[in-house]
Amino acid sequence: MPGDPRTRPDMTEPHSLTMLTPGSTPRTADDLDVMTMPADALALRGAYLHVPFCFHKCHYCDFYSIVDNRDRQDAFVDRMTIELDAAADRFTRPLESIFVGGGTPTLLPPERWRRLFEAIHRALPRDDRTEFSIEANPETVTDDLARTLAAGGVNRASIGAQSFDPRHLKTLERWHDPDNVGRSVRILRDAGITNVNIDLIFAIPGQTLAEWQFELDAALALDPTHLSCYGLTYEPNTAMTARLRAGRFEPASEDLEAAMYEMTLDRLADAGFEQYEISNWARPGRTCRHNLLYWRNEHWWPFGPAAAGHVAGRRWRNVPRLGDYLDVGPLPPITDVEHLDRRGRVGEQLMLGFRLREGIAESSLHEWLADAPDRRATVDGALRDGLLERHDGAVRFTRRGMLVADSVLSDLV
Repeated sequence: MPGDPRTRPDMTEPHSLTMLTPGSTPRTADDLDVMTMPADALALRGAYLHVPFCFHKCHYCDFYSIVDNRDRQDAFVDRMTIELDAAADRFTRPLESIFVGGGTPTLLPPERWRRLFEAIHRALPRDDRTEFSIEANPETVTDDLARTLAAGGVNRASIGAQSFDPRHLKTLERWHDPDNVGRSVRILRDAGITNVNIDLIFAIPGQTLAEWQFELDAALALDPTHLSCYGLTYEPNTAMTARLRAGRFEPASEDLEAAMYEMTLDRLADAGFEQYEISNWARPGRTCRHNLLYWRNEHWWPFGPAAAGHVAGRRWRNVPRLGDYLDVGPLPPITDVEHLDRRGRVGEQLMLGFRLREGIAESSLHEWLADAPDRRATVDGALRDGLLERHDGAVRFTRRGMLVADSVLSDLV
């Protein structure tokens, strides 16, 4: 099924890539050859900042986060300030997007955000067109925090609602009052942050089709500019997966999950939203620029523990341990360094490009498949079976194809 939350591209997993051999992994980004390139050649268009603190670890989440008792927040802000200043010379033009994810970035109190904004403004050039997003937990949005974020340049917020039903939130071990989603939206808008996304999860164990319709209607009633709707995925090493293996609940059936996704397609289209990626919908002109940087394989720089970057065909991830991140500088230690060969680059382009509703230009597709008969056969078969279609000079998933997108993309990658 589509909608896997792992498709949040700031945490893209390796796929058919050439890994550096053991012992050759650079210690920090200073050792990557991208650091020797002229800054103008890097064409950096975005920055991702990872704030790892949470007050509770949700059972479905496998992103790097730690339960916070606030004893390391000051050290974290100081460390990220050093990291931002160290990478500042990599940025020579206004960025299209700055995205702060987590964890729960809004768990940092206003005074720490004010310090962090000073470093962000020094290091990351912006103009009036820059999208500056932050992820927010409904329980942590206050008037003071919202005003601080707006004053710091934040102009887009992504609220992790996941569900408006307390029973389903309990299943996910997601701790917030559903009423606080609407309260957060109002507070953010009053502060001047009017571009608001709401995250929802469907196919939660025990959730019915009627209940999913309620979730969509509850989100739409808040008049967001963007919606992300993900099917629940059971990732390894999460508490949710351990509970599933222990027989604590039954997962939603594939038929029910497909029906929920098709309901999403219809309900959001009727509400005037445009689908631009398998799991993302926006009001006209409100697509998430940071999402598009990822899906179009542009270049962005990572800040903070576990943040992943992509520059000049290199991918890497900052070490996913706060202690190591705090102890090494000015740039942090890195891991999972990847340098794509041609087949890896093409596989990645196919995986990312086909997730977009605009699809992949036929001319590009012809070039990428010229020396890959196995992939050409997969594309031809999907076209023949009605899973892909030609549209406006591109090839893209059909409605039926989106229901089995992960299977088709796996064959291509």
